[in-house]
Amino acid sequence: MIKKLCVLATCLIIPLLAQANWNSDWANQKKISINAVGVTPAQAQFPVVVRLHSGNFDFSAANVDGSDLRFIAADDKTELKFHIEKYDSVNELAVIWVQLPKVDAADKDAHFWVYSGNEKATASSDAKSTWDATTVAAFHFAEKALLQDSSASALVATGEVSVQKSALLGEAAAFNGKPLTIAAIPALKGAAAYTWSAWIKPANITQAATLVSLGDTLSLKTDGVKLSLNGGKLSGGELKAAAWQHVALTMDGTKANLYINGISVATGDVSAVDASANIKVGDGYAGEIDEMQLANVARSAEWLKLSASAQGMDSQLLKIEAGDDEEGGDGEPNYIAILISSLTIDAKVVIGILAVMFGISTWVMVKKAKLVSVTDKDNSLFLERFQNAGNDLLSLDKGANYENSTLYRLYTAGLREIRKREQAGEKLALSGAAMDAIKAAIDADLVRETQKQNAGMVLLTIAISGGPFLGLLGTVVGVMITFAAIAAAGDVNVNAIAPGIAAALLATVAGLAVAIPALFGYNYLASRIKNITIAMQIFVDEFVTRAAELYGKQ
Repeated sequence: MIKKLCVLATCLIIPLLAQANWNSDWANQKKISINAVGVTPAQAQFPVVVRLHSGNFDFSAANVDGSDLRFIAADDKTELKFHIEKYDSVNELAVIWVQLPKVDAADKDAHFWVYSGNEKATASSDAKSTWDATTVAAFHFAEKALLQDSSASALVATGEVSVQKSALLGEAAAFNGKPLTIAAIPALKGAAAYTWSAWIKPANITQAATLVSLGDTLSLKTDGVKLSLNGGKLSGGELKAAAWQHVALTMDGTKANLYINGISVATGDVSAVDASANIKVGDGYAGEIDEMQLANVARSAEWLKLSASAQGMDSQLLKIEAGDDEEGGDGEPNYIAILISSLTIDAKVVIGILAVMFGISTWVMVKKAKLVSVTDKDNSLFLERFQNAGNDLLSLDKGANYENSTLYRLYTAGLREIRKREQAGEKLALSGAAMDAIKAAIDADLVRETQKQNAGMVLLTIAISGGPFLGLLGTVVGVMITFAAIAAAGDVNVNAIAPGIAAALLATVAGLAVAIPALFGYNYLASRIKNITIAMQIFVDEFVTRAAELYGKQ
């Protein structure tokens, strides 16, 4: 008995342990997979950028300032160093830097976790600890800290630049020919090697601008579409106008390397550099610069390639997987749930109206389908009796009930008019004028019966014609709001735009979902009602003709 209880307790406890999270005070957990294919050798203490948006993160379930965000290693125990460059809960966009202990292609199941959903949590963002020990400067050019360095050096640049909100990573610095100056960096004093890197977006490729210069000994310039070092002694690569590209310069003694988008474009020997001199950035440069970093080592080609691919707009390094509330039974993401969570308020209103229209049109179609069905059935039964009545035309209302038959109701209308003209003890004889009056009375009832059959059909025509237009209105407004939010937030990557656009298109889908069933239903019902109406018209003629033959004046 004791053994059975132990086994039962073990069976209950093991699943609970398997589902145990890093901290139960945090309600939400998402897995971030690392696609490190081709990353060899492994890179240690590597900072990656995590982009959160409405399509991969529920901002409504997190604190408005992101203070409850925590990043935990794959073991679901070790906290990772991170800092928030941008967190906009209104427009649902965030840019966060996380230091990974290792990025290695050999780790096929590499991942880490992001936690949120703790109102009592305080911010643990730590910019200085996010970077490795060799990073001596990291300028995000964020709107609230435009000229401030986020590394442990805590440098402050001077100069005249403006903020460009729509940038690669949050905001960027917009240059208009005037340089930024960074005072001599103590961590570079006496350094035999260093690395300078940045994302640039030149306004044009005809300018001859100095991207960076250290004292009077070394300058990296744009020479048309090329990068050139020390007056053209070292040049190569191809720059593009109005496009983001990652540019890097490494120095190891007198050995220099130039990189564009992580690919080496030139290498050679140049004069030794006094790395402790003041640094100027963007002298004569027109365009944008984002994520400028300096290190007191010569970064490897693999490091720079990974940086360029990991920070780029189309980066595939990280994937935030759907949580339990966004997965179907087969483990695949529930795309409908993602779309619904990304809906703007206007799209929700439009879809709500369309849902009401769908409910009304469905109710009309069901009600009308039942009506035409029972009407056809009773009409068939009464018509058979009418055609077999012979000369006993005025007694068909006895011994039978055809309450759903429109023909029977037209018959009773005619019968009512005939009986008005009966006289006690005399043979019924209807004049031509009387027959015209009887037919007019029956025709009036025919019109009323036709109106009853068509009642509510106008609601289907409204759904058919109005549903798509209403859905289109929701889509257009939703797309406008999405682009306005992207422009205001300064994040133009496809992962931020796609959920909003897809959710906006959901309004058009809803409009079509209302119109298409209503269209088929309307055509089917209209055809059935038309047949019933034709049957009534034929019946009126038959009834009047037979009444005139049997009861007309000779």
